[in-house]
Amino acid sequence: MPTAEPATRPAVIELRQYTLRSGRRDELIELFDREFVETQEDVGMVVLGQFRDLDDPDRFVWLRGFRDMEVRHHALAAFYGGSVWAEHGPQANATMIDSDDVLLLCPLSDASGFAVFPSQRPQVGAPAPERFVSATMWSFPPGRHDGIALIREGLLPALRETGPAPLAALTTETAHNTFPRLPIRTGENVAVVFASYRDESEYRQHLARVQAQPLVRDEILPALTRGQTAAPRMLRLAPTGRSLLS
Repeated sequence: MPTAEPATRPAVIELRQYTLRSGRRDELIELFDREFVETQEDVGMVVLGQFRDLDDPDRFVWLRGFRDMEVRHHALAAFYGGSVWAEHGPQANATMIDSDDVLLLCPLSDASGFAVFPSQRPQVGAPAPERFVSATMWSFPPGRHDGIALIREGLLPALRETGPAPLAALTTETAHNTFPRLPIRTGENVAVVFASYRDESEYRQHLARVQAQPLVRDEILPALTRGQTAAPRMLRLAPTGRSLLS
């Protein structure tokens, strides 16, 4: 009997947030979903998700993953040195003001990374799913691990107990950038939790249930507040038609 397709579980993930020229987001998404999905995966990476930022009409957010840092180097060199980017890259770059807001991440634990099935990706032209994806980011002082541990050991179990399990929980990948042609943010120490809901109302109901738990309300959230360097940031995201994550 044929075996089921194993999930792809990248160990290195880029969270990329692009600021675009006014009114050109849909142009980039159409180009990206048509030309830059399979062609990136053909050289060794996986395109995990593409999103419209619901709080900024000129913001495009996407994620891609790699098996490890060495694969990342070879895959990026092959793609950005290849014919597809040579042909379509100038059109993509023409839509952008800034593409350097990039976090290099890894799973917070062995069981907290993304698990996706690229063969199940919708075809070009598929309608955008009616889903709401949240990405909540906490920032901590460099070298401090207590906040990260608190999210892993306290907040994640509470999230799983009270609603849909997160898609993934990630933290900063501290390895040296193996492809300096593409800058990444340095000096970061973050945790990012991704979750998916039917709509924003379901997200807010889940959030209220989590915050009502005595342990979360009285211990976990105050401890996170004391340890963080900035207030948590939440990205409100709408998947595109070809996003694996939705």
